[in-house]
Amino acid sequence: MQTGMINTAHVVNSAFPNPAFSVESRNGRPDFELAAALQKVSPQQQTKAQKTATDFEAMFLNSMFSQMTSGLKGEGPFGDTPGTGVWRSMLTEQYSKNFAKAGGVGISSEVFRTLILQQAKTDQSKADQVKAYRTKTSSQTRTPT
Repeated sequence: MQTGMINTAHVVNSAFPNPAFSVESRNGRPDFELAAALQKVSPQQQTKAQKTATDFEAMFLNSMFSQMTSGLKGEGPFGDTPGTGVWRSMLTEQYSKNFAKAGGVGISSEVFRTLILQQAKTDQSKADQVKAYRTKTSSQTRTPT
């Protein structure tokens, strides 16, 4: 069973025999780009990105389950009685949330990866801007001797 994070399988790089250096795998291959991005993003941002990705997958699954059950007629929980519409929407919402928490269909892992990569690039560009600003202001304040 897949857990909440991308893929819990870690690959130890042969160049670094230390098992402390491990890399998330993606489709059975080491994802060094994600590993580098995770180093730049705070644990709080990682947790927020994971929750956002899981919520997005749950929303997608809810839409999918709603479409799957919308045409059902007959007796029982998916019948065509006046109260089943509301009940069915709550049921599909819970199905989708539980399905996404259990690993889903793989959408959340890709959304998480994309969010982390974008966050790392944003953090890096902000750091570059601050560095450029400091360099610019320090060179302007220097007086020629």
